Amino acid sequence: MKNKKGKVYLVGAGPGDIGLLTIKGLRCLQQADVVIYDFHLNAQVLNYINHDAEFIYAGKRGGHHTMTQEEINSVIVEKAKEGNLVCRLKGGDPFVFGRGGEEAEALAKEGIEFEVVPGVSSAVAAPAYAGIPITHRLYSSSFAVIPGYEDTTKEESSIDWSKLATGVGTLIFLMAVKNMEMLTKKLIENGRSPETPVAVIRWGTRPEQKTLIGTLGNIVSIVNENDIKPPAVMVVGDVVRLRERLMWYEKKPMFGHRILVTREHSGGFEPLEELGAEILEFPTIEIVPPANYDDLDKTINEIESYNWLIFTSANGFKYLMQRFIERDRDIRDLKGIKICAIGTKTAQEIKKYGIKIDLIPEEFNAEGLISAVVQKSRSQKSPPHPPLTKGGNEGGVDSELLSGMRFLLPRAEKAREIFPEKVRELGGEIDVPVTYRAVKPEVYGKRLKRFLKEGRISVATFTSAATFNNFKEIVGEDADDLLKDVAIAVIGPVTAKAIEKAGLKVHIMPKEATIEAMVEDIIKWATSRQLD
Repeated sequence: MKNKKGKVYLVGAGPGDIGLLTIKGLRCLQQADVVIYDFHLNAQVLNYINHDAEFIYAGKRGGHHTMTQEEINSVIVEKAKEGNLVCRLKGGDPFVFGRGGEEAEALAKEGIEFEVVPGVSSAVAAPAYAGIPITHRLYSSSFAVIPGYEDTTKEESSIDWSKLATGVGTLIFLMAVKNMEMLTKKLIENGRSPETPVAVIRWGTRPEQKTLIGTLGNIVSIVNENDIKPPAVMVVGDVVRLRERLMWYEKKPMFGHRILVTREHSGGFEPLEELGAEILEFPTIEIVPPANYDDLDKTINEIESYNWLIFTSANGFKYLMQRFIERDRDIRDLKGIKICAIGTKTAQEIKKYGIKIDLIPEEFNAEGLISAVVQKSRSQKSPPHPPLTKGGNEGGVDSELLSGMRFLLPRAEKAREIFPEKVRELGGEIDVPVTYRAVKPEVYGKRLKRFLKEGRISVATFTSAATFNNFKEIVGEDADDLLKDVAIAVIGPVTAKAIEKAGLKVHIMPKEATIEAMVEDIIKWATSRQLD
């Protein structure tokens, strides 16, 4: 129930690495009715909202503002007065050159309740990710954070350059690229040595992070030669000398890589993040319940009649059990039924219910499942090892091998028919009720297309043909062209076939059809490129 007056959280989202968002900031984001956000933050944080919320883009990008500050203040106030819980999401920290103070004043004036949730400022994070401590007992005991965008030619500057230049150990300029020549000139004119070490860090904490090292005397020419554009942080002081020994982020094996994940949630991809890659989640499928439960309910009502329950995915088990419990069935009703799980993730999900797995096929596909189930069934029939072929039918298959056996395969709405057809061919009975559906979510590909065009994605992952086909529909007619220079990783030959049909090359396809195996192969791929 909404508060009549509403409430506003001024939240700092950090400088870019999504892991630097605070726990309290995340909690505010997840509870928000309205989110008003800026350009200079990792838009992936918006994926953590698991309910319907209104999103308002405020812009604030390098002088190109979608909304003026006054308009932003008005929208925050208006949305709060409607009784909403508003999250004003800002890059870095809201009170470090984020104009959060002005927004707080507007709220206080209107008597609207608000809280400030500090964020990790790029003033601290960018140098840290570049291996530069802003203070160090042997190099600097003080630091100052200065806006680099102030016009240093105006008659009355708010900066006392005569004191700043030599009175502070480490100087950190935010948004300094456009005025860098004037900034360095002012520091030198006011007594700072031209030999003072300087670092310029662009897109600090992100895969695009680039760090240039120079001195006050030559950093401008170095920046111009490398065509550095905003956003960038400039660090001035002897602490910059420590970078050579303390550089850590850029040394990570997967540094510089951004991995596109097209399935819901990024579980299993964490090892890539640990090695320095950034995960860009862009789900092209959404898992939802079946359109109706008629077929599934029928199988649940006669669950005791089945010899085997076959689960080819964690979703198949999850949605079956969800409906099983809704139908007031008891887990003990599964007693005596053999359980088969495809893949370790599926098995883990089943084991959470305290259910023992009877079979995990070595091959994680329909063909491997057929072989494993047939062998398991053979061992339980009498005689123990009947022949696969009948006398007089050389090369044929025993059409009664699974006679009397009943199988239940809860599965997605669209699935391959190889296993069900084989069971019937061998004399068994099998029901395949639709237990869940994979649908195309309502998402927009504008940001993703920009990243692809700018070459900011290294690897695109597709876990099914549906994830790829939906990707093409969402991104549009130029989807194939955008992927031509991107390494493509897939799970399974069916997925690979869909991609190759579009004229694209599959670079990574693990033998084992799991996320973990695909991640391992992506790491091998990245490592081999570094060696080359």
